[in-house]
Amino acid sequence: MEFFHIALLQIAPCDGLAENLEKGIRFCKQAKAMGADLALFPEMWSNGYRIYNRPVAQWAAEAVPAGGGFVGAFQSLAKELNMAVGITLLEQYEAAPRNTLILFDRFGKRAFTYAKVHTCDFDVERNLTPGEDFYVASLDTARGEIKVGAMICYDREFPESARILMLKGAELILVPNACPMEINRLSQLRARAFENMLAVATCNYPDSVPDCNGGSSVFDGVAYLPEQDGSRDTCILQAGGEEGIYLARLDLQQLRRYRETEVHGNAYRRPKRYGLLVDTQRREPFLRPDYRG
Repeated sequence: MEFFHIALLQIAPCDGLAENLEKGIRFCKQAKAMGADLALFPEMWSNGYRIYNRPVAQWAAEAVPAGGGFVGAFQSLAKELNMAVGITLLEQYEAAPRNTLILFDRFGKRAFTYAKVHTCDFDVERNLTPGEDFYVASLDTARGEIKVGAMICYDREFPESARILMLKGAELILVPNACPMEINRLSQLRARAFENMLAVATCNYPDSVPDCNGGSSVFDGVAYLPEQDGSRDTCILQAGGEEGIYLARLDLQQLRRYRETEVHGNAYRRPKRYGLLVDTQRREPFLRPDYRG
């Protein structure tokens, strides 16, 4: 496989669903013209993550079905452009909406539908339905097959999210985002890539969007090279704050060679010693009244 090109669509939302659809399509076409194999949107693109400082009933009414016209347009677009598309949405779902990423391959086939597992229950996201699992799909791209998984924003703060994706075979994790990307959050993404020996691609909103600052990034997870003394910076792309398409070139062959020889990931784990990790009992100082389990 040659370099795998990931387009991070660090773009600001418009005033409504129709405008976001049009702008999303336009930027996907631009990403394809730049040579992208995959285009990723920021978190909840369908309504621009506009769920704060509004009545819940108002924003919940903006949820769109996973099989509806908005999502279907990007499914058709992926096939038309011969490019994978990771579209994000406030998904219409049973009792309460979900915060969702749907990944289409270059043939318009749905690779997976992932709903944010770690909803921000300390805030307005407590009104969303959390996801139930993490998924990995083998994505057939124009440059060969790549195994892709997903997290969304706050998921990155739980090492288990990326760990289970690694154990399911992920080589690349897509992370739609909608919050300030400061040093500690960037460090989390860097760590998830390093400890699991995989790439992590995060797409955020630009600094023109309230409480966002751009900073979309890709960490390739390769900390050491045979021809280089010491470690290397695994960050292969970090955007500024401005709106735009940021294209990362991921060397998958390099990553795969690295995973075959280095010591992280699942190489030397001792799962029999980790039983407490699946203990569901919580204790002080971590008890919170709004925890949903």
